[in-house]
Amino acid sequence: MPVLPIDLDRAKKIPLAAQIYSAIRDAIETGRLASGARLPSWRDLAVQLGVSRGTVRAAYARLINEQFAIGLGAAGTRVAERPTASSTPPWSPEAPPLPHLFHDFGSAPLVFQMGVPSQDAFPFKLWSRILTREARRGAAAPVGYPDPRGDPELRKEVAAYLGIARGVRCSPTQVFVTAGFSGALGLAIRGLQLERMGAWMEDPGFPLTRTALGLAGMTVTAVPVDAEGLDIDAGVRSAAAAALAVVTPGQQAPLGMTMSLPRRLALLAWARRNDAWIIEDDYLSELQLKGRAAPALASLDHGGRVLHIGSFSKTISPALRLGFLVVPPEMAPRFGDLAACLAPAPVTPVQRAVAEFIREGHYLRHLRRMKRLYAARREAVLRCLREVASDSMKVQATAGMAVVTLLPEFASDVDIALRALQFGLAPVPLSPWYMHSPAPQGLLLGVTNLDERRLAADCRRLVQLAR
Repeated sequence: MPVLPIDLDRAKKIPLAAQIYSAIRDAIETGRLASGARLPSWRDLAVQLGVSRGTVRAAYARLINEQFAIGLGAAGTRVAERPTASSTPPWSPEAPPLPHLFHDFGSAPLVFQMGVPSQDAFPFKLWSRILTREARRGAAAPVGYPDPRGDPELRKEVAAYLGIARGVRCSPTQVFVTAGFSGALGLAIRGLQLERMGAWMEDPGFPLTRTALGLAGMTVTAVPVDAEGLDIDAGVRSAAAAALAVVTPGQQAPLGMTMSLPRRLALLAWARRNDAWIIEDDYLSELQLKGRAAPALASLDHGGRVLHIGSFSKTISPALRLGFLVVPPEMAPRFGDLAACLAPAPVTPVQRAVAEFIREGHYLRHLRRMKRLYAARREAVLRCLREVASDSMKVQATAGMAVVTLLPEFASDVDIALRALQFGLAPVPLSPWYMHSPAPQGLLLGVTNLDERRLAADCRRLVQLAR
Protein backbone atom coordinates (compact mmCIF):
# COMPACT_ATOMS: atom_id res chain seq x y z
CA MET A 1 0.00 0.00 0.00
CA PRO A 2 1.69 3.27 -1.11
CA VAL A 3 2.17 6.12 1.33
CA LEU A 4 1.49 9.29 -0.63
CA PRO A 5 3.62 12.33 0.27
CA ILE A 6 0.80 14.86 0.26
CA ASP A 7 1.38 18.20 1.96
CA LEU A 8 -1.83 20.03 2.81
CA ASP A 9 -1.83 23.77 3.41
CA ARG A 10 -4.80 24.57 5.59
CA ALA A 11 -4.10 28.30 5.32
CA LYS A 12 -4.93 28.25 1.62
CA LYS A 13 -8.39 29.02 0.35
CA ILE A 14 -8.21 25.91 -1.87
CA PRO A 15 -10.43 23.13 -0.45
CA LEU A 16 -8.54 20.19 1.09
CA ALA A 17 -10.25 17.73 -1.30
CA ALA A 18 -8.95 19.75 -4.27
CA GLN A 19 -5.42 19.74 -2.81
CA ILE A 20 -5.53 15.94 -2.37
CA TYR A 21 -6.86 15.50 -5.92
CA SER A 22 -4.10 17.73 -7.40
CA ALA A 23 -1.32 15.92 -5.51
CA ILE A 24 -2.48 12.45 -6.62
CA ARG A 25 -3.07 13.57 -10.19
CA ASP A 26 0.44 15.07 -10.35
CA ALA A 27 1.91 11.80 -9.04
CA ILE A 28 0.04 9.86 -11.76
CA GLU A 29 1.02 12.23 -14.58
CA THR A 30 4.70 12.27 -13.59
CA GLY A 31 4.85 8.48 -13.31
CA ARG A 32 5.44 8.35 -9.55
CA LEU A 33 2.20 6.36 -9.35
CA ALA A 34 2.25 3.68 -12.03
CA SER A 35 -0.79 2.41 -13.92
CA GLY A 36 -2.60 -0.21 -11.85
CA ALA A 37 -1.14 0.95 -8.52
CA ARG A 38 -3.60 0.68 -5.63
CA LEU A 39 -4.39 3.90 -3.81
CA PRO A 40 -4.80 3.96 0.00
CA SER A 41 -8.31 3.42 1.28
CA TRP A 42 -10.37 6.45 2.24
CA ARG A 43 -9.86 5.63 5.91
CA ASP A 44 -6.08 5.09 5.71
CA LEU A 45 -5.44 8.26 3.76
CA ALA A 46 -7.80 10.27 5.97
CA VAL A 47 -5.86 9.09 9.06
CA GLN A 48 -2.53 9.85 7.35
CA LEU A 49 -3.58 13.40 6.44
CA GLY A 50 -5.75 14.19 9.43
CA VAL A 51 -8.88 14.88 7.40
CA SER A 52 -12.34 13.36 7.21
CA ARG A 53 -13.06 10.29 5.05
CA GLY A 54 -15.61 12.38 3.13
CA THR A 55 -12.83 14.75 2.05
CA VAL A 56 -10.76 11.87 0.66
CA ARG A 57 -13.82 10.32 -0.96
CA ALA A 58 -14.54 13.62 -2.80
CA ALA A 59 -10.95 13.71 -4.12
CA TYR A 60 -11.14 10.07 -5.28
CA ALA A 61 -14.51 10.66 -6.94
CA ARG A 62 -13.02 13.47 -9.01
CA LEU A 63 -10.04 11.31 -10.02
CA ILE A 64 -12.42 8.57 -11.12
CA ASN A 65 -14.65 11.00 -13.03
CA GLU A 66 -11.64 12.38 -14.91
CA GLN A 67 -10.38 8.82 -15.65
CA PHE A 68 -7.20 9.05 -13.61
CA ALA A 69 -8.40 6.25 -11.34
CA ILE A 70 -10.81 3.32 -11.36
CA GLY A 71 -13.13 2.47 -8.48
CA LEU A 72 -13.27 -1.32 -7.96
CA GLY A 73 -15.60 -1.48 -4.96
CA ALA A 74 -14.27 -3.86 -2.29
CA ALA A 75 -11.06 -4.26 -4.36
CA GLY A 76 -10.21 -0.61 -3.69
CA THR A 77 -9.25 2.24 -6.02
CA ARG A 78 -6.46 1.85 -8.57
CA VAL A 79 -4.62 4.12 -10.99
CA ALA A 80 -6.11 3.86 -14.48
CA GLU A 81 -4.03 2.54 -17.37
CA ARG A 82 -2.28 5.46 -19.04
CA PRO A 83 0.42 5.78 -21.71
CA THR A 84 3.89 5.92 -20.25
CA ALA A 85 5.81 9.14 -20.43
CA SER A 86 8.41 7.53 -22.71
CA SER A 87 5.75 6.70 -25.33
CA THR A 88 4.85 10.36 -25.74
CA PRO A 89 7.28 12.29 -27.92
CA PRO A 90 8.81 15.35 -26.25
CA TRP A 91 7.14 18.62 -27.15
CA SER A 92 8.25 22.17 -26.65
CA PRO A 93 5.85 25.12 -26.88
CA GLU A 94 8.64 27.05 -28.61
CA ALA A 95 9.08 24.47 -31.38
CA PRO A 96 7.73 25.86 -34.68
CA PRO A 97 5.89 23.72 -37.23
CA LEU A 98 7.96 22.59 -40.21
CA PRO A 99 11.30 23.65 -38.67
CA HIS A 100 13.13 22.49 -41.81
CA LEU A 101 11.28 25.22 -43.76
CA PHE A 102 10.98 28.10 -41.27
CA HIS A 103 13.73 29.22 -38.92
CA ASP A 104 11.63 31.80 -37.06
CA PHE A 105 8.26 33.52 -37.01
CA GLY A 106 7.31 37.12 -36.40
CA SER A 107 10.85 38.52 -36.55
CA ALA A 108 12.30 41.19 -38.82
CA PRO A 109 13.56 39.80 -42.15
CA LEU A 110 17.26 38.97 -42.34
CA VAL A 111 19.74 39.54 -45.14
CA PHE A 112 19.23 37.07 -48.04
CA GLN A 113 15.92 35.84 -46.60
CA MET A 114 13.42 34.72 -49.25
CA GLY A 115 9.66 35.06 -49.37
CA VAL A 116 9.37 38.49 -47.75
CA PRO A 117 9.08 41.92 -49.40
CA SER A 118 11.28 44.89 -48.62
CA GLN A 119 10.95 46.06 -45.04
CA ASP A 120 12.47 49.50 -45.64
CA ALA A 121 10.65 50.46 -48.86
CA PHE A 122 7.04 49.73 -47.99
CA PRO A 123 4.75 52.81 -47.69
CA PHE A 124 3.95 52.24 -44.03
CA LYS A 125 2.35 55.65 -43.38
CA LEU A 126 -0.06 55.30 -46.28
CA TRP A 127 -0.86 51.69 -45.41
CA SER A 128 -1.36 52.52 -41.70
CA ARG A 129 -3.79 55.30 -42.60
CA ILE A 130 -5.86 53.00 -44.84
CA LEU A 131 -5.79 50.14 -42.33
CA THR A 132 -6.80 52.40 -39.43
CA ARG A 133 -9.69 53.84 -41.41
CA GLU A 134 -11.00 50.38 -42.32
CA ALA A 135 -10.58 49.17 -38.73
CA ARG A 136 -12.78 52.06 -37.53
CA ARG A 137 -15.41 51.26 -40.15
CA GLY A 138 -15.35 47.62 -39.16
CA ALA A 139 -15.83 48.47 -35.49
CA ALA A 140 -18.89 50.60 -36.30
CA ALA A 141 -20.37 48.17 -38.85
CA PRO A 142 -23.49 46.11 -38.05
CA VAL A 143 -22.75 42.91 -36.16
CA GLY A 144 -23.14 40.02 -38.59
CA TYR A 145 -21.31 37.20 -40.30
CA PRO A 146 -19.12 38.41 -43.19
CA ASP A 147 -19.16 36.67 -46.56
CA PRO A 148 -17.01 33.52 -46.07
CA ARG A 149 -15.90 33.72 -49.72
CA GLY A 150 -14.24 37.07 -49.01
CA ASP A 151 -15.21 40.72 -48.93
CA PRO A 152 -17.11 41.56 -52.17
CA GLU A 153 -15.02 44.67 -52.78
CA LEU A 154 -11.72 42.80 -52.55
CA ARG A 155 -12.97 40.00 -54.79
CA LYS A 156 -14.03 42.64 -57.33
CA GLU A 157 -10.63 44.37 -57.19
CA VAL A 158 -8.71 41.07 -57.47
CA ALA A 159 -10.75 40.06 -60.53
CA ALA A 160 -10.07 43.44 -62.18
CA TYR A 161 -6.35 43.31 -61.31
CA LEU A 162 -5.99 39.79 -62.73
CA GLY A 163 -7.60 40.90 -65.96
CA ILE A 164 -5.19 43.82 -66.35
CA ALA A 165 -1.94 42.40 -64.99
CA ARG A 166 -2.19 38.65 -65.53
CA GLY A 167 -4.53 38.32 -68.51
CA VAL A 168 -7.04 36.22 -66.55
CA ARG A 169 -10.70 36.75 -67.41
CA CYS A 170 -12.80 35.99 -64.36
CA SER A 171 -15.74 37.38 -62.45
CA PRO A 172 -15.69 38.21 -58.73
CA THR A 173 -17.89 35.14 -58.11
CA GLN A 174 -14.92 32.94 -59.12
CA VAL A 175 -12.55 34.61 -56.63
CA PHE A 176 -12.19 33.26 -53.09
CA VAL A 177 -10.15 35.11 -50.47
CA THR A 178 -8.03 32.75 -48.40
CA ALA A 179 -5.51 32.64 -45.57
CA GLY A 180 -2.48 33.04 -47.83
CA PHE A 181 -1.18 30.52 -50.35
CA SER A 182 -1.51 27.65 -47.88
CA GLY A 183 -5.18 28.36 -47.31
CA ALA A 184 -5.81 28.51 -51.06
CA LEU A 185 -3.94 25.25 -51.67
CA GLY A 186 -5.90 23.46 -48.93
CA LEU A 187 -9.20 24.77 -50.28
CA ALA A 188 -8.27 23.68 -53.81
CA ILE A 189 -7.29 20.14 -52.78
CA ARG A 190 -10.46 19.69 -50.76
CA GLY A 191 -12.69 21.26 -53.39
CA LEU A 192 -11.31 19.07 -56.16
CA GLN A 193 -11.62 15.99 -53.91
CA LEU A 194 -8.05 14.95 -54.67
CA GLU A 195 -7.13 13.32 -51.37
CA ARG A 196 -5.34 9.97 -51.89
CA MET A 197 -4.75 10.64 -55.61
CA GLY A 198 -1.56 11.24 -57.59
CA ALA A 199 0.02 14.64 -58.25
CA TRP A 200 2.83 16.00 -60.39
CA MET A 201 5.22 18.36 -58.65
CA GLU A 202 8.01 20.35 -60.23
CA ASP A 203 11.49 19.12 -59.31
CA PRO A 204 12.84 21.32 -57.84
CA GLY A 205 9.72 22.76 -56.27
CA PHE A 206 8.48 24.55 -53.14
CA PRO A 207 8.94 22.16 -50.18
CA LEU A 208 5.84 23.46 -48.38
CA THR A 209 3.66 22.54 -51.37
CA ARG A 210 5.16 19.06 -51.51
CA THR A 211 4.60 18.62 -47.77
CA ALA A 212 1.00 19.83 -48.07
CA LEU A 213 0.22 17.37 -50.86
CA GLY A 214 1.69 14.55 -48.78
CA LEU A 215 -0.36 15.56 -45.74
CA ALA A 216 -3.46 15.38 -47.96
CA GLY A 217 -2.56 11.75 -48.66
CA MET A 218 -1.54 12.38 -52.25
CA THR A 219 1.19 10.41 -54.03
CA VAL A 220 3.63 13.04 -55.27
CA THR A 221 5.69 12.38 -58.42
CA ALA A 222 8.74 14.56 -59.07
CA VAL A 223 8.69 15.88 -62.65
CA PRO A 224 11.89 17.57 -63.85
CA VAL A 225 12.05 21.10 -65.26
CA ASP A 226 14.32 22.43 -67.98
CA ALA A 227 14.76 25.77 -69.74
CA GLU A 228 11.10 25.63 -70.91
CA GLY A 229 9.63 24.70 -67.54
CA LEU A 230 7.82 21.50 -66.55
CA ASP A 231 8.68 18.51 -68.78
CA ILE A 232 5.18 17.18 -69.55
CA ASP A 233 6.48 14.14 -71.46
CA ALA A 234 8.55 13.12 -68.43
CA GLY A 235 5.48 13.48 -66.23
CA VAL A 236 3.43 11.23 -68.51
CA ARG A 237 6.19 8.60 -68.49
CA SER A 238 6.42 8.66 -64.68
CA ALA A 239 2.75 9.01 -63.65
CA ALA A 240 0.34 9.13 -66.58
CA ALA A 241 -2.70 8.69 -64.32
CA ALA A 242 -1.97 11.65 -62.04
CA ALA A 243 -5.03 13.74 -61.17
CA LEU A 244 -3.21 17.01 -60.51
CA ALA A 245 -0.21 19.07 -61.60
CA VAL A 246 1.06 21.92 -59.41
CA VAL A 247 3.16 24.37 -61.39
CA THR A 248 4.79 27.81 -61.15
CA PRO A 249 4.65 28.76 -64.86
CA GLY A 250 5.22 32.52 -64.51
CA GLN A 251 8.59 32.21 -62.78
CA GLN A 252 9.54 28.69 -61.76
CA ALA A 253 10.25 28.35 -58.06
CA PRO A 254 13.14 28.35 -57.38
CA LEU A 255 15.04 28.43 -60.71
CA GLY A 256 13.16 31.30 -62.34
CA MET A 257 12.47 30.18 -65.92
CA THR A 258 9.13 30.97 -67.56
CA MET A 259 7.16 28.04 -68.94
CA SER A 260 7.15 28.22 -72.74
CA LEU A 261 3.93 28.50 -74.73
CA PRO A 262 4.27 24.98 -76.26
CA ARG A 263 4.68 23.50 -72.77
CA ARG A 264 1.68 25.43 -71.48
CA LEU A 265 -0.49 24.18 -74.30
CA ALA A 266 0.79 20.62 -73.81
CA LEU A 267 0.00 20.77 -70.10
CA LEU A 268 -3.53 22.03 -70.75
CA ALA A 269 -4.05 19.30 -73.36
CA TRP A 270 -2.86 16.64 -70.88
CA ALA A 271 -5.34 17.92 -68.27
CA ARG A 272 -8.23 17.81 -70.74
CA ARG A 273 -7.38 14.31 -71.99
CA ASN A 274 -7.00 12.85 -68.50
CA ASP A 275 -9.76 14.78 -66.73
CA ALA A 276 -6.98 16.14 -64.51
CA TRP A 277 -6.51 19.50 -62.81
CA ILE A 278 -3.80 22.14 -62.74
CA ILE A 279 -3.05 24.36 -59.78
CA GLU A 280 -1.16 27.45 -60.92
CA ASP A 281 0.96 28.96 -58.14
CA ASP A 282 1.47 32.55 -59.33
CA TYR A 283 3.67 33.20 -56.34
CA LEU A 284 5.49 36.28 -57.69
CA SER A 285 2.51 37.68 -59.61
CA GLU A 286 3.83 40.31 -62.01
CA LEU A 287 7.11 40.90 -60.16
CA GLN A 288 9.17 40.10 -63.25
CA LEU A 289 12.30 42.19 -62.76
CA LYS A 290 13.27 42.26 -66.43
CA GLY A 291 10.68 43.01 -69.09
CA ARG A 292 6.99 42.33 -68.74
CA ALA A 293 5.71 39.25 -66.92
CA ALA A 294 4.19 36.54 -69.08
CA PRO A 295 0.39 36.15 -68.78
CA ALA A 296 -0.87 33.59 -66.31
CA LEU A 297 -1.43 30.01 -67.45
CA ALA A 298 -5.11 30.45 -66.53
CA SER A 299 -5.43 33.03 -69.32
CA LEU A 300 -5.07 30.18 -71.85
CA ASP A 301 -7.48 27.83 -70.12
CA HIS A 302 -10.75 27.47 -72.04
CA GLY A 303 -11.65 24.07 -70.64
CA GLY A 304 -11.95 24.95 -66.95
CA ARG A 305 -9.00 22.83 -65.80
CA VAL A 306 -6.84 25.50 -64.08
CA LEU A 307 -7.22 26.84 -60.55
CA HIS A 308 -5.17 30.02 -60.11
CA ILE A 309 -3.59 30.89 -56.74
CA GLY A 310 -2.03 34.22 -55.81
CA SER A 311 -1.25 36.05 -52.60
CA PHE A 312 -0.19 39.41 -51.21
CA SER A 313 2.61 37.93 -49.09
CA LYS A 314 5.49 38.95 -51.38
CA THR A 315 3.94 42.17 -52.65
CA ILE A 316 2.52 43.72 -49.44
CA SER A 317 3.30 41.54 -46.40
CA PRO A 318 3.15 37.87 -45.34
CA ALA A 319 1.78 39.07 -42.00
CA LEU A 320 -1.55 39.75 -43.73
CA ARG A 321 -2.02 36.01 -44.34
CA LEU A 322 -4.06 36.99 -47.38
CA GLY A 323 -4.29 35.09 -50.64
CA PHE A 324 -6.87 34.25 -53.29
CA LEU A 325 -8.05 31.31 -55.34
CA VAL A 326 -9.74 31.60 -58.74
CA VAL A 327 -11.84 28.60 -59.75
CA PRO A 328 -13.73 27.73 -62.97
CA PRO A 329 -17.24 29.30 -63.00
CA GLU A 330 -19.15 26.02 -62.66
CA MET A 331 -17.19 25.14 -59.50
CA ALA A 332 -17.94 28.39 -57.65
CA PRO A 333 -21.04 27.07 -55.78
CA ARG A 334 -19.19 24.05 -54.37
CA PHE A 335 -16.21 26.16 -53.30
CA GLY A 336 -18.59 28.66 -51.72
CA ASP A 337 -20.06 25.91 -49.56
CA LEU A 338 -16.59 24.71 -48.59
CA ALA A 339 -15.49 28.22 -47.66
CA ALA A 340 -18.58 28.72 -45.54
CA CYS A 341 -18.20 25.43 -43.68
CA LEU A 342 -14.44 24.84 -43.46
CA ALA A 343 -12.27 27.76 -44.63
CA PRO A 344 -13.89 31.20 -44.33
CA ALA A 345 -11.94 34.25 -45.48
CA PRO A 346 -9.72 36.13 -42.98
CA VAL A 347 -10.71 39.21 -41.00
CA THR A 348 -12.75 41.72 -43.02
CA PRO A 349 -11.04 45.09 -42.19
CA VAL A 350 -7.72 43.82 -43.57
CA GLN A 351 -9.46 42.67 -46.75
CA ARG A 352 -11.11 46.05 -47.21
CA ALA A 353 -7.81 47.84 -46.62
CA VAL A 354 -6.17 45.78 -49.38
CA ALA A 355 -9.17 46.47 -51.66
CA GLU A 356 -8.76 50.21 -51.15
CA PHE A 357 -4.99 49.95 -51.62
CA ILE A 358 -5.65 48.38 -55.03
CA ARG A 359 -8.61 50.56 -56.01
CA GLU A 360 -6.77 53.84 -55.40
CA GLY A 361 -3.84 52.76 -57.56
CA HIS A 362 -1.34 52.41 -54.71
CA TYR A 363 -0.78 48.71 -55.31
CA LEU A 364 0.34 48.99 -58.94
CA ARG A 365 2.51 52.03 -58.17
CA HIS A 366 4.10 50.12 -55.30
CA LEU A 367 4.82 47.12 -57.55
CA ARG A 368 6.49 49.37 -60.14
CA ARG A 369 8.74 50.87 -57.46
CA MET A 370 9.60 47.46 -56.06
CA LYS A 371 10.55 46.13 -59.50
CA ARG A 372 13.13 48.89 -59.89
CA LEU A 373 14.41 48.50 -56.34
CA TYR A 374 14.69 44.71 -56.45
CA ALA A 375 16.39 44.78 -59.87
CA ALA A 376 19.00 47.19 -58.50
CA ARG A 377 19.54 45.12 -55.36
CA ARG A 378 19.81 41.90 -57.35
CA GLU A 379 22.45 43.49 -59.56
CA ALA A 380 24.32 44.63 -56.45
CA VAL A 381 24.35 41.05 -55.11
CA LEU A 382 25.60 39.70 -58.44
CA ARG A 383 28.31 42.35 -58.54
CA CYS A 384 29.50 41.52 -55.02
CA LEU A 385 29.49 37.78 -55.69
CA ARG A 386 31.57 38.29 -58.84
CA GLU A 387 34.12 40.18 -56.75
CA VAL A 388 34.39 37.80 -53.79
CA ALA A 389 33.20 34.38 -54.94
CA SER A 390 35.49 31.63 -56.12
CA ASP A 391 34.99 27.95 -56.86
CA SER A 392 33.21 27.67 -53.51
CA MET A 393 30.09 29.45 -54.80
CA LYS A 394 28.93 29.92 -58.39
CA VAL A 395 25.91 31.86 -59.61
CA GLN A 396 23.58 29.53 -61.51
CA ALA A 397 20.62 31.81 -62.22
CA THR A 398 18.69 34.91 -61.25
CA ALA A 399 15.21 33.82 -60.30
CA GLY A 400 12.68 36.51 -59.57
CA MET A 401 13.64 38.13 -56.31
CA ALA A 402 16.48 35.70 -55.62
CA VAL A 403 19.89 34.65 -56.87
CA VAL A 404 20.50 30.90 -57.21
CA THR A 405 24.05 29.79 -56.35
CA LEU A 406 25.68 26.37 -56.54
CA LEU A 407 28.13 24.90 -54.03
CA PRO A 408 30.69 22.09 -54.42
CA GLU A 409 29.22 18.59 -54.13
CA PHE A 410 31.01 17.94 -50.85
CA ALA A 411 29.37 20.98 -49.19
CA SER A 412 26.18 20.83 -47.13
CA ASP A 413 23.88 23.72 -48.01
CA VAL A 414 21.65 22.95 -45.01
CA ASP A 415 24.60 23.18 -42.62
CA ILE A 416 25.88 26.40 -44.21
CA ALA A 417 22.43 28.01 -43.99
CA LEU A 418 22.17 27.12 -40.29
CA ARG A 419 25.60 28.53 -39.52
CA ALA A 420 24.81 31.70 -41.49
CA LEU A 421 21.93 32.51 -39.12
CA GLN A 422 24.49 33.17 -36.39
CA PHE A 423 25.70 36.14 -38.46
CA GLY A 424 22.27 37.56 -39.26
CA LEU A 425 22.17 35.98 -42.73
CA ALA A 426 19.30 33.77 -43.90
CA PRO A 427 20.11 32.11 -47.23
CA VAL A 428 17.80 29.23 -48.13
CA PRO A 429 19.37 25.81 -48.87
CA LEU A 430 18.59 24.59 -52.37
CA SER A 431 18.78 20.81 -51.86
CA PRO A 432 15.45 20.48 -49.89
CA TRP A 433 13.64 21.81 -52.97
CA TYR A 434 14.61 18.64 -54.88
CA MET A 435 13.00 15.23 -54.60
CA HIS A 436 15.57 13.32 -56.62
CA SER A 437 18.86 12.25 -55.08
CA PRO A 438 21.62 13.30 -54.97
CA ALA A 439 20.26 16.83 -54.91
CA PRO A 440 22.43 19.75 -56.03
CA GLN A 441 23.94 21.73 -53.18
CA GLY A 442 23.30 25.45 -53.36
CA LEU A 443 21.96 28.56 -51.70
CA LEU A 444 19.03 30.80 -52.65
CA LEU A 445 19.80 34.44 -51.84
CA GLY A 446 16.81 36.76 -51.49
CA VAL A 447 17.51 40.31 -52.63
CA THR A 448 14.57 42.21 -51.10
CA ASN A 449 16.10 43.12 -47.73
CA LEU A 450 19.72 44.24 -48.04
CA ASP A 451 21.91 46.92 -46.56
CA GLU A 452 24.10 47.89 -49.50
CA ARG A 453 26.65 49.42 -47.14
CA ARG A 454 27.23 45.99 -45.62
CA LEU A 455 26.53 43.88 -48.68
CA ALA A 456 30.15 43.25 -49.63
CA ALA A 457 30.95 42.10 -46.08
CA ASP A 458 27.85 39.89 -46.00
CA CYS A 459 28.81 38.27 -49.31
CA ARG A 460 32.35 37.67 -48.08
CA ARG A 461 31.02 36.07 -44.90
CA LEU A 462 28.76 33.78 -46.94
CA VAL A 463 31.63 32.71 -49.19
CA GLN A 464 33.78 32.00 -46.13
CA LEU A 465 31.04 29.78 -44.71
CA ALA A 466 30.76 27.99 -48.07
CA ARG A 467 34.45 27.13 -47.95
